[in-house]
Amino acid sequence: MTENNDPLSKYYRQPSIYITLPSKGKYYSNQVLETTTTGEFPVLPMTAKDELGFKTPDALMGGQATVDVIKSCIPNIKDPWQLVNFDVDTVLLAIRIASYGETMDITYAVPVTNERPTTTVNLPTLLDNIKNVEVSDEFNTPHGLKIKVAPLTYRAMTRTQLAQYEQQKIYATVNASTMSEEDKSRQFATSFAKVNEINFSLLVDSIIQITTSDEQVVTDKQQIKNFVNNCEAKIINEVQDKLVEVRQQAQIKPLKIKATEEQIKQGVPATFDVPITFDNSNFFG
Repeated sequence: MTENNDPLSKYYRQPSIYITLPSKGKYYSNQVLETTTTGEFPVLPMTAKDELGFKTPDALMGGQATVDVIKSCIPNIKDPWQLVNFDVDTVLLAIRIASYGETMDITYAVPVTNERPTTTVNLPTLLDNIKNVEVSDEFNTPHGLKIKVAPLTYRAMTRTQLAQYEQQKIYATVNASTMSEEDKSRQFATSFAKVNEINFSLLVDSIIQITTSDEQVVTDKQQIKNFVNNCEAKIINEVQDKLVEVRQQAQIKPLKIKATEEQIKQGVPATFDVPITFDNSNFFG
């Protein structure tokens, strides 16, 4: 029996919402993103299989579960590994709305008092706030350089998170071991070197183009790597600060929470920020 003759096919999931990506697809080839005439992409609710995958810790840690769910719910995205960081935020937010509705409860910690109240977030409002952001990926340094960068991809973010997780595991294991202080120091140094190497690689990969003060354009990766290796730290610190700004442009902004009069009397700031994150504790309805 074909799907068209299947009496159950009318119960198959349908797109719940349509979204545009903050990047407008500027970083993607056709192998990553199948474009549409409107620039909007349909978002399907999660299936039971998707939910099971999203609840598997090992698959979540490696990023594969998230990639599989994105491909399932937004078929136009062919290679979610290549999504840039702020597009990932938008995509997960859209999948959450399509699957469980327009509101989400989050529990947060109040500064000073450490109370943990819960508040309800309107998710479409968050989407609207980042919908029309114009992403800027070029900046000038005080040294006369014009640098064009690319945000981190989901693969790069996952790689960094795994490296940090491994470093934490090594630190805890080595610290609790009976090996000598010299051997511990050697293990720590090896672990730190690995993380530093990854961070250096991400920095080089993030720089797409450098234009010098005399208008020479450099796109060769080896030359960019040599530049990062040999210029003074002050310049690289400027580049890293700008990279943080670029990556935060279209990210979901934190909630502004107003403290109660009683909380203010206890030393809580009148307003404070609560970051919006998606994890197993709040992603599922």
